Amino acid sequence: MQELSKNDQELRRIEELNLLEEAGVNAYPCSFEKTHSNSFILENFSDDDPSPLSDVAVAGRIMSLRRMGKATFCHIQDEEKKLQIYFKKDEIPDYYENLKLLDIGDFIGVNGYVFRTKMGEISVHAKNVVLLCKSTKILPIAKEVVDEQGNKVVFDEFADKELRYRKRYIDLIVNPDIKEVFKKRAAIINEIRSIFNEKGWLEVETPVLQPIYGGATARPFITHHNALDFDLYLRIADELYLKKLIVGGFEAVYEISKNFRNEGMDRMHNPEYTSLELYVAYKDYNWMMKTTENLISAVCKKVNGSFVTQFGDLEIDFTPPFRRAKMFDLFEQYVGENIRNFSDAELVKICEKNEVELPANASRMKILDELFGAIVQPNLMQPTFVIDYPLEMSPLAKSHRSEKGLVERFEMFVAGFELTNAFSELNDPRDQRQRLEEQSKIRAAGDDEAMTLDEDFLNAIEIGMPPTAGLGVGIDRLVMLLTNQKSIRDVIIFPLLRPEKV
Repeated sequence: MQELSKNDQELRRIEELNLLEEAGVNAYPCSFEKTHSNSFILENFSDDDPSPLSDVAVAGRIMSLRRMGKATFCHIQDEEKKLQIYFKKDEIPDYYENLKLLDIGDFIGVNGYVFRTKMGEISVHAKNVVLLCKSTKILPIAKEVVDEQGNKVVFDEFADKELRYRKRYIDLIVNPDIKEVFKKRAAIINEIRSIFNEKGWLEVETPVLQPIYGGATARPFITHHNALDFDLYLRIADELYLKKLIVGGFEAVYEISKNFRNEGMDRMHNPEYTSLELYVAYKDYNWMMKTTENLISAVCKKVNGSFVTQFGDLEIDFTPPFRRAKMFDLFEQYVGENIRNFSDAELVKICEKNEVELPANASRMKILDELFGAIVQPNLMQPTFVIDYPLEMSPLAKSHRSEKGLVERFEMFVAGFELTNAFSELNDPRDQRQRLEEQSKIRAAGDDEAMTLDEDFLNAIEIGMPPTAGLGVGIDRLVMLLTNQKSIRDVIIFPLLRPEKV
């Protein structure tokens, strides 16, 4: 028999759909009363007493189909598992011929009873079958064969990463194991909420569209509001609005939200990502460090059953307390020199010596950030709080209480990348204005990632904000760590991709 091309197969499916409808079959009914999941049946069937599953209604997508004359077998896949269905011609004579017009990818509903076949497979013996959706496209189902050595060999696997990201709905069908990543993602976020809500901290929502973007050093996306005729920015961080709520009298607020940064894309960065931000009044960065390590370790224990998680070849131990290391001590350890009092020119020479690329006219903030990212950060594999940053790198953090020129800030690094960022928040309005004015000068000199001056935020700080600790956590990166995924695209269900070429 001549093998049909993809287009021919899809045309055949349309013909089958027409034949079914001519036979009076509704190929797209409104509903089906499903009574049992495939998992429940597979986990609860008993050969000793099959009666509890003597009347079931199951539904799912056909993933395999074997016609054998007067008997037909198929496997249907629901959200969690595949289950075999057995059709006998004598028992569904009115519908059996229609089975010839079904394909892999179609949805069916089946009423029947559960039994175990002679081959030992738990199955549903169909007493009634109804088509729920006719698929008119072909699924890229992998073919499995057993070689001469008895090993399973898979052909035509849907394995192309970009295609899987682009057609995630197909990826979820043919690689159902990835559903566990997104289920665990939901469990991680739910556990964070549960911990915070139990403490009485308030979850809030702040604007995505902002007239002035701020709270981080990043490039924004710009959009235009037609009715008001002015430009707006997609938020790059929640920080400034959440601090305004602390000013307004809330003592602990948090937000789990989408942020947007118009920057490069790699395995650690996606332009649209999920962030957690938390602000608690009357606390400082030391308190927030303890809170952070307790939060991360508790979430890891909850979703993975242990403080230890596997990430590639690395076994990461989230047992608290985590290591604490001062930023300039780490510079000295890995750069080989105490660079704390170096001039900008001397720092540039250190970068050149270590082959660290810098943009033209890089600010001191940018030089230190690039140097740290290239030389120090790749060595921070186990959970490490890098503390006490130079003031130039942290325009929203409170000056250090005992170290001149530093701020009370920490970032947590794991597996060589940043996971959290936190401050004792700056609440001196004079200092805050001076810092943001300095950022404006850096921006005017060509660094378009520097912060903008927000007069309404400064006005809020002038109204008065109590001592406050703030924390930001990259949710996508946390999910990567706890699900052993090497790319941020593997934990974002629909990552941004370049448009397909037509």
